[in-house]
Amino acid sequence: MSKRRPPEPLDFFIWTVEDVGLWLEEINLGGYRQVFEENGVNGEYLESLSTFTTEQILRFIRRCHMKWGDFITLCKELRRIKVACLKGEQEVRRPWWAPACLSVVFVRVAKRNRQSRVVSLKLEP
Repeated sequence: MSKRRPPEPLDFFIWTVEDVGLWLEEINLGGYRQVFEENGVNGEYLESLSTFTTEQILRFIRRCHMKWGDFITLCKELRRIKVACLKGEQEVRRPWWAPACLSVVFVRVAKRNRQSRVVSLKLEP
């Protein structure tokens, strides 16, 4: 497997399954990488965790064979990313899929719309 750079936290909700795996390695939960890949856990799925019911959370934990403490760590790291996005602490970069000629435009628009991109994320205490 090639060594890729960890994904940009600002764009965690558009992470691919591979991006999620790299992020799991970065937060010391790499042992779950394979099972997350097998279950197709991408950034959109991670974002939706905050809206899960208790039953759905327990089903997710069982399906991924997660320890409860590791699930708490996962949620804390997701929250840390969301809060950093809201505070504007994340660097904005052109996404891999955008043409280079649009990078200046993308960064300018992303900075202007940073809060509108993240406000929809549910932040629990």
